Amino acid sequence: MEELRGESQMLIDGKMVDAASSKTFDNVNPATEEVIGQIADGAVEDVDRAVSAARRAFDETDWSTNRAFRKKCLEQLQAALDRHREDLRPLIVAEVGSPIALTHVVQMDSCIDDFSYDIGLIDNYEWERDLPIHEFMGMTSARKVVHEPIGVVGAITPWNFPFMLNLSKLGPALAAGNTVVLKPAPDTPWSASFIGRVAAEETDIPAGVLNVVTSADKAAVGEFLVADRRVDVISFTGSSQVGRLIMAQGAATLKRVFLELGGKSANIILDDADFPSYVGSGAMVCMHAGQGCAITTRMLLPASRYDEGVAILEEGFANFPYGDPTDMGNLMGPLINATQRERVLGFIEQGKAEGARLLAGGKRPEHLDKGYFVEPTLFVDVDPDSTIAQEEIFGPVLSVIRYEDDADAVRIANNSRYGLSGSVASASLDRAMDVARQIRAGTMSVNGGLYFGPDSPFGGYKDSGIGREHGLEGFAEYLETKTIGLPVPGK
Repeated sequence: MEELRGESQMLIDGKMVDAASSKTFDNVNPATEEVIGQIADGAVEDVDRAVSAARRAFDETDWSTNRAFRKKCLEQLQAALDRHREDLRPLIVAEVGSPIALTHVVQMDSCIDDFSYDIGLIDNYEWERDLPIHEFMGMTSARKVVHEPIGVVGAITPWNFPFMLNLSKLGPALAAGNTVVLKPAPDTPWSASFIGRVAAEETDIPAGVLNVVTSADKAAVGEFLVADRRVDVISFTGSSQVGRLIMAQGAATLKRVFLELGGKSANIILDDADFPSYVGSGAMVCMHAGQGCAITTRMLLPASRYDEGVAILEEGFANFPYGDPTDMGNLMGPLINATQRERVLGFIEQGKAEGARLLAGGKRPEHLDKGYFVEPTLFVDVDPDSTIAQEEIFGPVLSVIRYEDDADAVRIANNSRYGLSGSVASASLDRAMDVARQIRAGTMSVNGGLYFGPDSPFGGYKDSGIGREHGLEGFAEYLETKTIGLPVPGK
């Protein structure tokens, strides 16, 4: 097996450095439970240096105003990441436990390709617009609306799709003219430190514009970023619980907070839908061990065809390919760590205790003696108010719920504190669209249509977050708006 060469240092103020304390922590492969390398264990003093560098780079260089230079630097970064795809691919598989097949799409390849979208906005975004001449208090004035970078961005990313989410934040934040301090999850540090090394050695990005601080401490470094007045915006992807804490901690400095949080999305199969196609895809909730915020982990089946749908699902779960993430044939690898595995197993036990019927999975697989695996798990006859129907499990678990008619399906789907995503399937596009419009969620799939893309806003209602990632709306999260009054020419 080829030796993995993950990046063990952090990027602070243009240099790859060790932690000030010289401490490191282990990076663990969740599929083997083996240590695959070490990484700098940053602390508050390290993030303080990173914030100082980012503040200075924003305030004292022309990064925020020189769009042509920004474009050149980000094109260099994209080209460098493109050159290093095959160096990065095994690192993502090893530290994330992601099936290697997913690195050819959303875990890596598409992220590098889609970076072009944010680079393109440097030239194409409407940075300024003129308003009509306006008379107010006896004065006639011209007016101009100007969009400017907000300043220093604290970007905090999770472990489930780390490389994608790192680039999803760095792309618009840097293209908009901000400077960034990126704090990756301690479970997946290489997906960030690798970007830091490439930026430092293969681009002209000025010192301090991009900083990457890795840390085993899940709280202290993030709390410092959120509380520091020198940081202008926090962009966070993670759990709703942590999102609420960030929102509260940021209030003291009236910091802008963008939160992409959890979900408990519903997949509504209407009674006229093609069941083999749409119900048959239900086992895909197990892709990447169910570790995705927008995965539709509740399936709603009509009472009139409930047994038919359950039979299709039972077969799909029994044959879902999982195991070694380096095998291209597998779509599911392990959970990220032992804590998450025990959390998922705890939800499964609670589902059984609350009366749901377990049809598949429900335990650690007997044929895999290493790795944080849980079997693809199918619950049917689930009470829509039960724990497994309401809580985000973040594991390979589907809860199947019976409904009576379209109105009942909408009621059950909206019976959630989350509102991130959902899907509807019907033989009638109009009927499916009517249901989709009634679901309180930020993204919806109708008859298998995919909403995701670099130009499509992604985010949720209710406890699923504030703001949007990707698209023009996502770019605007990293901008301030200034209105300027001007004398009317010739008057």
